[in-house]
Amino acid sequence: MTKALWGLLRENRRVVIVAACAIVFLTLLEDVLEGDLIRLDEAAYVLIVEHLRADWLTPIMESISALASPVILMVMLLLIVAFAPGRRPGACCALNLALVVVLNQVLKFIVQRPRPEGFRLTAETGFSFPSGHSMVAMAFFGLLIWMVWRYERDRAVRIGCSVALAVLIVAVGVSRIYLGVHYASDVVAGFCASLAWLAFYTRVVAPLFLGEAPSRDVVEEAGE
Repeated sequence: MTKALWGLLRENRRVVIVAACAIVFLTLLEDVLEGDLIRLDEAAYVLIVEHLRADWLTPIMESISALASPVILMVMLLLIVAFAPGRRPGACCALNLALVVVLNQVLKFIVQRPRPEGFRLTAETGFSFPSGHSMVAMAFFGLLIWMVWRYERDRAVRIGCSVALAVLIVAVGVSRIYLGVHYASDVVAGFCASLAWLAFYTRVVAPLFLGEAPSRDVVEEAGE
């Protein structure tokens, strides 16, 4: 019974991911629209803002946050165009990034949650929910994780790159809370929105740019 259930979940993992992300996102959205400070936000403020902030750490957090900025992402897109496998990996990543930015702006305009006040370490404009940096980080680096698992033949490299990129995604989100420009609920909602988006994008759109996934056996033979 357990094995059959696990097999069913694996076969429908994209549906499961979308459903789980939608539930979390809508739960957070409901609390945000009620106008109350969410317990998650209060706990994150105490942990990250009150206890984690330090003079030596602030420049590091600013640098981590900048990894999801337009300039850095454009440089990474150029590297993907030059070195990533697939037919048109650069176009695939660029379209994904552009559509996620549009989605983020639409969601922000609908919700119109003000940014945190009184403890910002950097200036930001616009609405707060969901976090744009978090959505961009999850969408961009999450797509890179999917591409690594699609093309890299070495299992250890796949796992290592995926863990490193996943840590980077989380770090970008934490940096936005640390800098005082987002609530934790903004960050979590941004992650959920982009993860659900990626489930769709990697199933429907990305294969149109990259072509058929290479057989693992064929790739290994080519590398020998």
